[in-house]
Amino acid sequence: MANYNVVEIFSSINGEGPRSGQLALFIRMQGCNLDCGYCDTKWANEEDCRSHWTSTEEIMDVVRLMHIKNITLTGGEPLMQENIMELLEALAADRELRVEIETNGSIDLRPFSKIENAPAFNMDYKLPGSGMEEYMLPDNFACLTAKDTVKFVVKDYEDLLRARELIGEYDLTNRCHVFLSPVYGEIDPEDIVNFMKSNNMNDVTLQLQIHKVIWDSEMRGV
Repeated sequence: MANYNVVEIFSSINGEGPRSGQLALFIRMQGCNLDCGYCDTKWANEEDCRSHWTSTEEIMDVVRLMHIKNITLTGGEPLMQENIMELLEALAADRELRVEIETNGSIDLRPFSKIENAPAFNMDYKLPGSGMEEYMLPDNFACLTAKDTVKFVVKDYEDLLRARELIGEYDLTNRCHVFLSPVYGEIDPEDIVNFMKSNNMNDVTLQLQIHKVIWDSEMRGV
């Protein structure tokens, strides 16, 4: 039985994505291969972060106990976990669950997209403002379907221009959900709306992290 380095498991509401506002069970894994300047979960990526090794069966026991249909694997970068395929296949086998993977755009999604009843990908594409765009894998766009999401976290006008370029180049609005999300405290959401209006960005959604509206922006476990 595989084990995973888990920082926390908690229930809350989805703060972002297509099921924003719905109840969800979050499974946060430790560690990330990127170091985005605006990351709001750096604490979960540090080697000395308090975590515990948790088996597939232990996670599935919590999922069954909680009776929450929306399951979000997050991090850090959950797809870095050794043997994560075992957990994804176990979750996919329960057809009542709706599983999402929050992934940072640097991990090849092709192996995971082949899982029967594959989880939905909520994939970041790191824009210039993150300092991590060089690690992105644009080939991942080809793995995305109507159930999946691309999230562009926007820090400034340069990021908006780059997001627009990518959305057009890869025809993303005809492939999957597309969200623009402001870096908290760095850009006024009104500026994003004005950019969307002036560029006729149909089928693109402005996303605000509602968990940071409901609770303190630094609070964990929400």
